[in-house]
Amino acid sequence: MTSTNRLFAVAVATALVIAACGGGDLSDGPGGDDFDPGGCVVVDMAASPEKIDLITELANTFNDKREEVEGTCVLVRAQKKSSGVATSLLAEQWDENTDGPKPVIWSPAASSWGAILNQRLADRGEAAMSSPDAQPFMLTPLVIAMPKPMASALGYPDKAVSWADILRLARDPQGWAALGHPEWGPFRLGKTNPNFSTSGLSALIAQNYAAVGKTQDLTVEDLADPATLDFNRGIESAVVHYGDITMTFLNNWFRADRRGTALTYASAVAVEEKSVIDYNAGNPDGITDPGEEPRTPKTPLVSIYPTEGTLYSDSPFFILDAPWVSAEEKAAAKLFQDFVQEPANQRKVLDFGFRPANPKVAVAAPIVAKNGVDPNQPTTLLQVPQPKVMVDLLGQWAQNRKTARVLMVLDVSGSMGEPAGSDTDETKLELAKRAAINALDDFKDDDEVGLRIFSTNLGPNEDQNALDLVPMGPIGTNREKLKRQIDNLIPTNGTPLYDVSRTSYQEVLDGYDESRINAVLLLTDGHNDDGDTSDDDKQQTELLREVRAGSAGENSKPVRVFTIGYGADADMTALRALSEASNAAAYNATDASSINQVFTQVVSNF
Repeated sequence: MTSTNRLFAVAVATALVIAACGGGDLSDGPGGDDFDPGGCVVVDMAASPEKIDLITELANTFNDKREEVEGTCVLVRAQKKSSGVATSLLAEQWDENTDGPKPVIWSPAASSWGAILNQRLADRGEAAMSSPDAQPFMLTPLVIAMPKPMASALGYPDKAVSWADILRLARDPQGWAALGHPEWGPFRLGKTNPNFSTSGLSALIAQNYAAVGKTQDLTVEDLADPATLDFNRGIESAVVHYGDITMTFLNNWFRADRRGTALTYASAVAVEEKSVIDYNAGNPDGITDPGEEPRTPKTPLVSIYPTEGTLYSDSPFFILDAPWVSAEEKAAAKLFQDFVQEPANQRKVLDFGFRPANPKVAVAAPIVAKNGVDPNQPTTLLQVPQPKVMVDLLGQWAQNRKTARVLMVLDVSGSMGEPAGSDTDETKLELAKRAAINALDDFKDDDEVGLRIFSTNLGPNEDQNALDLVPMGPIGTNREKLKRQIDNLIPTNGTPLYDVSRTSYQEVLDGYDESRINAVLLLTDGHNDDGDTSDDDKQQTELLREVRAGSAGENSKPVRVFTIGYGADADMTALRALSEASNAAAYNATDASSINQVFTQVVSNF
């Protein structure tokens, strides 16, 4: 199985553990409290997470209307499924026991996911499920978000900015110094992994159209053109890291802004317009927690709509042509589709930072200039490529993406030998070993990967806390060796978390390669436990100071520390602080059974 296909396959289960993409969770339920769904035509809907609250609200209102199909009541039930996960479930196997009801309506974030689904089905000789003419529900264009001073240096708003401008900056060895700002360092681009993220997928489509100078009819031959490949490699060379969700970039950007280092964290990030509105409102993740007081950023973002064109995330309503969808269910789904297009309901999408899809409803606040967006843009829209081209795009990206240099650091302390849960006989280490071995297949051959284990009293020296089992090197030649070494791991003693975090960070920093994504992937199931608790606070403070210092400034050598808190006793607070200090992300696998999916999420950053 290829790396790209495996990412699709594993993404099925990833929904269970991506907090922001939250697949598998049923909504609070349909309709009013007195509405008995017994005997109704049930329309189950799988909706992407950014609209689940709105869709649930509209479904409740619709159910209260007591609509009927040929005298039978209609009930709409919504569950959230991230777009990439739902694509894989529909293409492979949707298990209602674990994944919730099979949908009658599928509404991913963008129509491009429907094209990918249909091609994957066609590759197996199966019929298409999603119509290319599906009706959009709400709109938000892909933009290149930039801190306002950086956009101004490019001539914004008087001068239009293009993907070609991004490419020139990415390739200029002077970086921002070429535009009179050496203090900003090199041009740094944030992009999400297109196998998981709609913004990452849209950015990939847009940069390929820009490379060939088209706005429609992108072909497989276009993708294979050496000039196109060169253009893509140039864009990818500036990537900070990838990832499964844009919130990682936005949250890190926001924290850097509070420290005054936003301009050296990232120069631009490919996101949807809605995210710029949320960020400038002081709500970078788009979620307002109870008691949270939004704080506007010191340096706001602006939305660049590339001159070559962009795509809308259009939230299509795919009424599925699937074996499990009856004619009655299709008719009932059409009633709900018509309902959400009513002007009063379309105006509600503005409250969530989206544009109405119904052209009869005007674009209004918050889609206004003071929020860093332009209601008169985009002026050029790009066509979603044909399904075969979409699948080839992803395969090409897997080969052309920026290479990584990653030190895997795995906890083998005694507690890793404890049972992973009440429903399994396997230990935490056994589950983790299998997940780590599987994740190795998601690296491409020229990625450099090393393996380090840690615990107290390892090796011939009593005070040795870590052992390097496989030195950093191309995984294409080391993959099987890495798998064997991981498979042979056994649990031992304590958990010298802070000491090993520091030495591992320093190891990657010492061999820093500016042409690669430099990172530490650290998994632990406990708190710092090196036999001496008296200096824990001091150790942690010094560790965070060193990591922050290495991540800031125009001459910084950013080494990202991606952490996995594994099992119920993992110190997520300490791990999150470490990841945030390095402008990376912490992943929560406190439910040990989720470790396979979590490993896939983490490796999506590379």
